[in-house]
Amino acid sequence: MADEEKIGTTWTDEELDVIVSDYFVMLSKELAGEPYVKSHHSAILMKQIGRTHRSVEFKHQNISAVLEELGLPWIQGYKPKRNYQNAIFGAIDRYLSDGGERPLVQTPSQPVYLAEAGQVFIEPPPMRTDVAMRPPRLEKLVKKFDPVARDFRNRQLGKAGEEFVLEVERRQLITFNRADLARKVRWVAAEDGDGAGYDVLSFTAEGRERLIEVKTTNGSARTPFFLTRNEREVAEARADAWRLYRVHLFAQKPRVFSVAPPLEQVLSLQAETWRAAPL
Repeated sequence: MADEEKIGTTWTDEELDVIVSDYFVMLSKELAGEPYVKSHHSAILMKQIGRTHRSVEFKHQNISAVLEELGLPWIQGYKPKRNYQNAIFGAIDRYLSDGGERPLVQTPSQPVYLAEAGQVFIEPPPMRTDVAMRPPRLEKLVKKFDPVARDFRNRQLGKAGEEFVLEVERRQLITFNRADLARKVRWVAAEDGDGAGYDVLSFTAEGRERLIEVKTTNGSARTPFFLTRNEREVAEARADAWRLYRVHLFAQKPRVFSVAPPLEQVLSLQAETWRAAPL
């Protein structure tokens, strides 16, 4: 039962630490494919900290929103809500800094469920206009747990995403009655190395080449990613054939949106590193 004296009051750090910890218990079960009941967890939390069901559910959605900003998976049943209480950033920082980030960035140990291609491919997310309005503490948290650098370093995740796309392309061509082309689909990054400017060689149903650069994250469709100079140059030189496949929600329910050149019309491209040498 809720403590009436707490209704409308700010959550304490202790209360936030409790709900954040329990949220990650549920999330870990979801990522592992283990059953759990959200309402049972909420009932225990309400009894433990004296908050109302509405307050607990809203805080769960706040946590989801922060995890989405960090490019991490979140509980799919708790849609992100961004009406943050600043203290939530500190609670999530404490949990992740204590080792809680590691299981969230791992590549799934079980084969990723591959739905029909019609379910896998989605439209690119609409342009977002509120990034500049991030609270300063959230911006600091995003820089600390940089999702772009994290995904870039995670070669196991990158390879798993490429293999996923390889299978998607083969299945799609078979669906188009082009088993002959499906047999020609190649994992270029694994067979020839990373210098080609794309990862997978595939084909359209009409037999035209499709040069696919795969970018994979366990986070949302909006999670930023690195694009190399070589990849961009190949995109410009082979604009008719080159495509970027953004694989997201990989650890839970993989979805893909495709981007075609010119990239500047659909992506915000910002220089972050330079190749330097003595003069």
